[in-house]
Amino acid sequence: MWETLEEMQPNVLKMLKNSIQKGRLAHAYLFEGMRGTGKKEISLLLSKSLFCTNPIEGYIPCETCHNCKRINSGNHPDIHVVEPDGASIKKHQIQSLQEEFSKTGVESKRKVYTIVHADRMTVNAANSLLKFLEEPTAETTAILLTEQAQQILPTILSRCQIVTFKHLSPDHLIQKLIEKGVSEKKAPIIAQLTNNLDEGLLLSNDEWFAQAQSIVVKLYEVLRKNPLEALVALQENWFLHFKEKEQIDQGLDLVLLILKDLLYIQLGKQNQAVYLDESSRLEQFALQTSGQRLAHQMTAVLDAKRKLHANMNPQLLMEQLVLELQEGSTFV
Repeated sequence: MWETLEEMQPNVLKMLKNSIQKGRLAHAYLFEGMRGTGKKEISLLLSKSLFCTNPIEGYIPCETCHNCKRINSGNHPDIHVVEPDGASIKKHQIQSLQEEFSKTGVESKRKVYTIVHADRMTVNAANSLLKFLEEPTAETTAILLTEQAQQILPTILSRCQIVTFKHLSPDHLIQKLIEKGVSEKKAPIIAQLTNNLDEGLLLSNDEWFAQAQSIVVKLYEVLRKNPLEALVALQENWFLHFKEKEQIDQGLDLVLLILKDLLYIQLGKQNQAVYLDESSRLEQFALQTSGQRLAHQMTAVLDAKRKLHANMNPQLLMEQLVLELQEGSTFV
């Protein structure tokens, strides 16, 4: 487990290893980074490192001792995990945690608590936690997990050692997806759309996503013809398939990936392209456009994504985008 997570987050694991070996663990950590970057897994790993009775080289959990097994099954009495109760973490949850920690450790003085989605604490819960953090005990370790560090009180941030989890590299995710049975042709495009292995596996088995790719390629193909045909394609295909805001956003991402692929092909970097099932068609398309034009088209798609998040009407947005992407547009 340590080795696997070290591949994902080498800097984080190196820092924790040094802190454990030198006995210099912080009283409170804030693990911040995108979903799927290993925050929760590494918080669990750190807990095992602290409680393992037979650590390898003094810091790697053995995974076989009584403590490691109990932590893995979620029933160690001196380890507590707080998660949102509904939409938020409430004051009573933090108070309950404080009461638990005011007792003597069941089996040792050491205690660890992890707060998942720490940014979702109510103001009262955050203030309660702040008092807790201001009076740390030597044997207590707090681990706060968040994807939105900017939503956490500055006074809480100032009492935590902030540990930033980097995005997984697409190459690493591609490798993991292929190991899990995703085809070598599907994995690259999925790795561009998510940073999360579990989400990637769901996409690989999602019929909606497979159809989405096909619709996007067809839309690009008709874009190269006349404006009327492209607008008809929107009505007959796009709007029937991309209904929710998240779906439209993903559709725009797929359009952007086609444009990037065309640019890579023009630059002789075919190995960086991700639409591997469409490589021969895209090579033909790449011969019929220019790098300058592709750059303008990418800008138009990024602008459409921004307008989508600003709640512009999706139908109007897509009609405007199609007209901007047309061969007869000002980008020629």
